[in-house]
Amino acid sequence: MKAGGIIVVKQKRLIGIDLGGTTTKFAFIDKDGNILTKWHIKTDISDHGSHIVPNMIKSISDQMRKEDYNSQDFYGIGMGTPGAVDRDKGTVIGAFNLGWDTLQPVGATLSENLNLPTMIDNDANCAAMGEYWKGAGDKADDVVFVTLGTGVGGGVVTNGHLVHGINGGAGEIGHITVHRNGFLCTCGKRGCLEQYASATGVVKVAKEIAKKFTGKSRIKELIAGDEELTSKMVFFLADNGDILANQIVDRVCSYLGLALSHVGNTLNPENIIIGGGVSNAGNTLLQPTTRYFQENAFPSVRDSTRLKLAQLGNDAGVIGAASLALQFRNNQPLNVK
Repeated sequence: MKAGGIIVVKQKRLIGIDLGGTTTKFAFIDKDGNILTKWHIKTDISDHGSHIVPNMIKSISDQMRKEDYNSQDFYGIGMGTPGAVDRDKGTVIGAFNLGWDTLQPVGATLSENLNLPTMIDNDANCAAMGEYWKGAGDKADDVVFVTLGTGVGGGVVTNGHLVHGINGGAGEIGHITVHRNGFLCTCGKRGCLEQYASATGVVKVAKEIAKKFTGKSRIKELIAGDEELTSKMVFFLADNGDILANQIVDRVCSYLGLALSHVGNTLNPENIIIGGGVSNAGNTLLQPTTRYFQENAFPSVRDSTRLKLAQLGNDAGVIGAASLALQFRNNQPLNVK
């Protein structure tokens, strides 16, 4: 392409997809991790999720047409998804919130229809890569990301590479046991962190502690009146001096800090990054969690591993997913292990 006699070389881009049960997010991203365009569509989980991939293909094709791009303008596609992912085969199974209870050949379908190589990984791993690459990872080579949302997920980056484990189970921080014989988890175990530090877990803890609380509290009133109680409300009331809310937050943070001390003692990353909707509580969550982490961490870990809040918000997943496609620049793996 020429502009005023000067040859302009169009820089190739990456496509990131962050698939969720409610919304599917997309972005065109440059090779340095900067979002150029982002958009989203509703995730249609009807008919066993059979419309999800065709809708993604149509949305990307429409956006490419709109911006006058073709497949030659991109290195490839990276995608984060719930469920069990076979990265080599590009398949997903067990994403029940999407209706995907049978094997889905997602990678091959995207590649064939968009004429671009595709890499798929777990959504929490992609969020970890996003924060590692462009967020609170702060250029550290060793980073752990934990996301506190409807559930609790995690991703581990060691020496600049995602860690998957022998069967893809690395980073399941939500299933660290923090309370022996505690709340029953959807995984079948009891006392998992997910049952205490997720958005739904915070409400469970609130209802349990409220049973023995005899003082005055807005939380007690909401529960007694069978009104809606959310984790956001618990942290808001804690900020505003509600005694019961502060007891709840302290209990939640004690479990979270304990679990993260186990992670720290095992991996000693430079940064443990806390993201997800619950992390919007900011320092109300971070400060007591850090205190409990330091109480339970090995001294050298306590002095070197730092707990931080995530910085990218809802963009972490799509940026991290796009980073997976960097390996297609020279057909060499990069930041994927």
